[in-house]
Amino acid sequence: MCGRFAFYSPSEAISKVFGITDVPLIEPRYNVAPTQSVAAIRQLPDSEPKVQMLRWGLIPSWAKDASIGNKLINARGETVHSKPSFRHAFRKQRCLILVDGYYEWRAEEGGKQPYLIKMKSGAPFALAGLWEAWDDGKSDALLHTCTIVTTQPHPALADLHSRMPVIVPFEQQSEWMDPAVTDADTLRAHIKSFDGDVMTWHRVAKAVGNARNDEDWLINEV
Repeated sequence: MCGRFAFYSPSEAISKVFGITDVPLIEPRYNVAPTQSVAAIRQLPDSEPKVQMLRWGLIPSWAKDASIGNKLINARGETVHSKPSFRHAFRKQRCLILVDGYYEWRAEEGGKQPYLIKMKSGAPFALAGLWEAWDDGKSDALLHTCTIVTTQPHPALADLHSRMPVIVPFEQQSEWMDPAVTDADTLRAHIKSFDGDVMTWHRVAKAVGNARNDEDWLINEV
């Protein structure tokens, strides 16, 4: 499961790492939680990829109630191609969710201990996401939402948690986002654990468990 993350890289870094121009100014976040807005790179048909804000918690287009999004913050990679809540988005509406690190909790003596997992290089990276546009039938604007695809952890990370988000390497990002790519086998090939040996992690304050806390010190090692 991936239920919290941090994203604080400046726009210049996003342009450099992901090759995206005209990146909007995004407020640094150190404790992003479900139902909040997240920065994602999305490519619509016949357009260039763009950084846009999506609500975390996928609401399928057929849903009658927005509350379903609270349960669909993650999509299991093993079944994402066939589960009704995700299969349409998996085929045609994939995105990259931008993070500098994500949090996981491990059961230890004294209770669950949160850890921040990030790249050893300190660079931002992209999680495999799906997006949907939902019409509540009451307003003119559609609500654009997303979910994070998860998979089995790399052995280096298995001691922290039984799942990890799917991290998409730069050379695979264009194909993952391309709405013209719809072959299930091609897409499923992207759903795999990332090399944990190029990642690092450390304990952080348990205050990260409270979504109201969003200060920069939350990412510091304790």
